[in-house]
Amino acid sequence: MYQPLRSRDAAMPFIMLTVLIDMLAIGLIIPVLPALVGQFSDNPADQAYWYGLVAFSFGIANFLASPVLGALSDRFGRRPVLLLGFLGLGLSFFGTALTPTLWGLVLVRTLGGAMQANAAIANAYVADITAPELRAKRFGLLGAMMGVGFIIGPVMGGLLGAVSLRLPFFAAGALAMANLLYGYFVLPESLPLSQRKPFSWRAAHPVTALRSLGQLKGVGALVGVVAFSGLAQFVLYTSWVLYTTFKFGWGPLENGWSLAAVGVVSVVVQGFLMGRLLQWFKPQKLAILGLISSATAYAMWGAATQGWMMFAIIGVNLLGGTVAASVNSLISSAADSRSQGQTLGAVNSLTSLTAVFAPMVAAPLLAMVSHLPQGDWRIGAPFYFCALLQIGSLCMAVLHLRHHQQSGSGKQAS
Repeated sequence: MYQPLRSRDAAMPFIMLTVLIDMLAIGLIIPVLPALVGQFSDNPADQAYWYGLVAFSFGIANFLASPVLGALSDRFGRRPVLLLGFLGLGLSFFGTALTPTLWGLVLVRTLGGAMQANAAIANAYVADITAPELRAKRFGLLGAMMGVGFIIGPVMGGLLGAVSLRLPFFAAGALAMANLLYGYFVLPESLPLSQRKPFSWRAAHPVTALRSLGQLKGVGALVGVVAFSGLAQFVLYTSWVLYTTFKFGWGPLENGWSLAAVGVVSVVVQGFLMGRLLQWFKPQKLAILGLISSATAYAMWGAATQGWMMFAIIGVNLLGGTVAASVNSLISSAADSRSQGQTLGAVNSLTSLTAVFAPMVAAPLLAMVSHLPQGDWRIGAPFYFCALLQIGSLCMAVLHLRHHQQSGSGKQAS
């Protein structure tokens, strides 16, 4: 049984600040990375292709490394793996700022992806110090910190990118190194020695980790929900900047503000509304409501004819921000206390796998519509695809909820 320890419970503010700085650094580069890739290409179709390759390189490296890093955190603790991730991010950002070639850009993003599993390790950290019934709320708080980073980071990235496209990467690298120092001197360890388990390369293999995740009792169709909703999310991330550029003629500044709006909604939902919503709905039902909201939002983004509509839809899609925290809490509660890093690392690996496929889907769709005039509804093809994915996630979540209810009724009857 989980027994909260006061000293470990007090570590929550530390990990929240760590996640905030981490997401702030990542948010800085989002509005400017496609434009930086565009400096090396001659036309929009080439820009979409190379941007997809850069995103692919980060995703495939992260997919292969995430379960390994998660298993290492189960063996050596969360703190050293987080520090490794901060170092990897810093090197990736500085390398991106300094590289003179597209292939150099691919190389440094691969390095960053291989060393960065901070989101999964942060979730495992929270699981270490939190009782299962409180995890959805605390995962929501981590999501709120990510949202704050998304408010500040893209705006700063847009402003700095207006001065120089490489300046945001230097700023992001400096933030990552600041997080490394903060983690080294301030962040306490969350995983006691008694809860650690031996490292196994076999268990850390990404395919084995995903198979073990699917076999966890109580998870079932949630693996499909993570996969489909993750793919939709990364297609959105991969497409957003180029989509708004092609459809509305936006630049780094407008994209920075739009991504900041996403962050504001995330903070409001996960930082303030999540706890109240969990008083009314169980995590399973909250995930279903969030999937309905996000599927609708994707379709509306694709059909938007004016730039202001993108902001309006962001504001309406409040429940869409509850999906990840709800699903992560359900999966975390299904794992034992000695395997949180490996389990949530497998979730991160699955999410990273969707990040691998997302550019392979988004880049051809964007290249296919790049010749269309501004405002054409067909430019929204990547978002229509995301809506279909979320509908698939919704169907699997409903099946999971029904199976969960039937299992509960069967146990009560017996």
